[in-house]
Amino acid sequence: MSLSRLIARPLLASTFVIGSVNAIKNSDALAAKAKPVTDAVVPQLKKAVPVVPEDPQTLVRINAAAQMVAALGLATGKAPRLSSAVLAASLVPTTVAGHAFWSETDPATKKAQQLHFFKNLSMLGGLVIAAGDTDGKPGVAWRTKRAAKDARKEAGHLAHSARQEAKLAVASSPLG
Repeated sequence: MSLSRLIARPLLASTFVIGSVNAIKNSDALAAKAKPVTDAVVPQLKKAVPVVPEDPQTLVRINAAAQMVAALGLATGKAPRLSSAVLAASLVPTTVAGHAFWSETDPATKKAQQLHFFKNLSMLGGLVIAAGDTDGKPGVAWRTKRAAKDARKEAGHLAHSARQEAKLAVASSPLG
């Protein structure tokens, strides 16, 4: 692992560790902020996953637990791409619920929420980069193309060998 990854991953994860601890401790207050988002999202999720809880406080806790596990995975380099993807997915509803600057009326609060909203967008960008980072190893797309190319090449070799064997069999048969 490169030095930049060794440093960058824990730094990127640190916000989520602190945020998830805060969310678990203050899940009741955060549930009130999350309610408009959960009310809009849960009915759609229930179509795909019927066991999704409806209680905003439970959803805040689940989100916090997912962020904690994923942040620790990213920080320690254990499944960093998956961890980054989980954090990115969980950051979207967190940002919309927690920093809805468009609904604020107080100019100072609106400005602070707007700053936090765009800070979260910046973190989302970092997570997208981290989710795609193959750490210098070939990615899934490259490996898939390579496997298909190798399979076509092998099939060609096998077809050529089969034709050669058939010619030899015909030439060596008593009828040929």
